[in-house]
Amino acid sequence: MFEDLREFCETGVITPERMRAVDRNSMALGVSGLQLMEAAGLAIVAAVRESSPSRVLVLCGRRNNGGDGLVVARHLQDSEVDVVCPAYGSATPDFLAQLAALRACPAALHEVRVPADVEALSPLFARADLIVDAMLGTGALGVPREPLLSMVGLMNASAARVVAVDVPTPGARSDLIVTFHRPKEAGGRVAEIGIPLAAEICTGPGDLLCLRPKGPSAHKGAGGEVLVVGGGPYQGAPFLAGMAALRAGADIVRVASPAYVENPDLIHVPLFGRAIGDEHLAALVPLAERADVVLCGNGLGTESHDVVTALARHAKRLVLDADALRPPLPAGPETVYTPHAAEFVRAFGRPLPSSLRDRARTVRGAVPEGAAVLLKGAVDIISDGQRVRFNRTGCPAMTVGGTGDVLAGLAAGLFCRLPAFDAACVAAYANGLAGEAAAAGRDAGMTATEMLARIPEVLYG
Repeated sequence: MFEDLREFCETGVITPERMRAVDRNSMALGVSGLQLMEAAGLAIVAAVRESSPSRVLVLCGRRNNGGDGLVVARHLQDSEVDVVCPAYGSATPDFLAQLAALRACPAALHEVRVPADVEALSPLFARADLIVDAMLGTGALGVPREPLLSMVGLMNASAARVVAVDVPTPGARSDLIVTFHRPKEAGGRVAEIGIPLAAEICTGPGDLLCLRPKGPSAHKGAGGEVLVVGGGPYQGAPFLAGMAALRAGADIVRVASPAYVENPDLIHVPLFGRAIGDEHLAALVPLAERADVVLCGNGLGTESHDVVTALARHAKRLVLDADALRPPLPAGPETVYTPHAAEFVRAFGRPLPSSLRDRARTVRGAVPEGAAVLLKGAVDIISDGQRVRFNRTGCPAMTVGGTGDVLAGLAAGLFCRLPAFDAACVAAYANGLAGEAAAAGRDAGMTATEMLARIPEVLYG
């Protein structure tokens, strides 16, 4: 499968947040953090040996970047190597594991607490031919704290060649940056460390890291407000979508519908008549303008498309599903489309090839500006017109009606707080996992409502 999908691996500079997601996805695929650390350390060792230094000084912090440095020191036991690292402070488990291994090696370990301890080691900085900067990794901002700040000062004053691990420590000079998997800033030398392709192009637990916890001062509505417009011909669909939006983290969900399904968690906006029509716009437009996200289409039928098109102009963010996915295709300033295969062909006028690679190319080429498309299938395809991600969660029991409504509601709830592409990726991943959990290994007999209680466990549990 994956040999045909290499073209969808992203290139260029990667953000620290995305790199953390890729690392986490890699670990979920069976490549442990220690394995990644070992591969990173060996890439640095190769760069160090290029200049054949006689004396190497490795400067480490106490997190995973420092663990990479400890791997370097362990593999340079045939050289004269000194390691300087803080003696206190929070440390990652992988750093501590590498520290234990280094203590069994002949490398000289110097643990420092205060600037005076670092100054006492100044001869090491003066004599070193090469210094490895493994103090702080991606995402570090501002001036380093002591004793790292003193270590940076002595390193900058040294005549030694400096090799930075992944990124230079803030304020530190570097002669060579060896960065892992993808560049974190311009000018680095990229080293592959064995991250599986699927960790980059498929959704995984790392994608959930973009969900930020609410602060202790959060108020009602901080999670966002969703308006669901649907129902009439099909009664339950908009209420399933509304409950999924709540379960995804939205605080207030209104369901504007001619149908009514009793649910005290949702605010029902009754629309009189058999179907939603132009006569309802006066009531719907103010609700659309106040909502963070408007979701249209669930259970809507084919008679209300003009209403959806009109409402789209008033939505800050828009999710379109089911019967809303037809030409002329409505669009908001930011839009998530969630079609299945037949809806995609109807909405975008493009046939879908049979191969996953060609389908992904077709989806990517169809995405309107400012939008994301989540094509539902055995493997979901998500694209914003540039990036492509695949989602492999889900199970055969999810062929039951209503699971697509749950997915659309999930996307709407997440879209309150996430960009369109991220919301679509997390929604697809969480929807599939919720379905797997609700099905409990069965291939039939599950209902969409059973998925709802599983969503918070997947997203926030």
